[in-house]
Amino acid sequence: MMGRDLRKARQRAGMTQEQLSFLAGLSRPYISKLERELKSPTVDTLFRICNALQASAADLIGRVDAARKRQPVTRRAMR
Repeated sequence: MMGRDLRKARQRAGMTQEQLSFLAGLSRPYISKLERELKSPTVDTLFRICNALQASAADLIGRVDAARKRQPVTRRAMR
């Protein structure tokens, strides 16, 4: 879920993965892995990305938390 919301935030900011990776000081393949939910960001990484996007980390986490609460419990337990 975090990956989907990161991708949406990046797209709303009108950035490519390459642009975001440069501004956040991360590799483009790493940004791709985050967006595909193959990796989870550390808190520090999340702040770097949100700073680059000029987005609120609290808002992003809030959206992810709300989406998780809407999922059936059995699906959450499988992750």
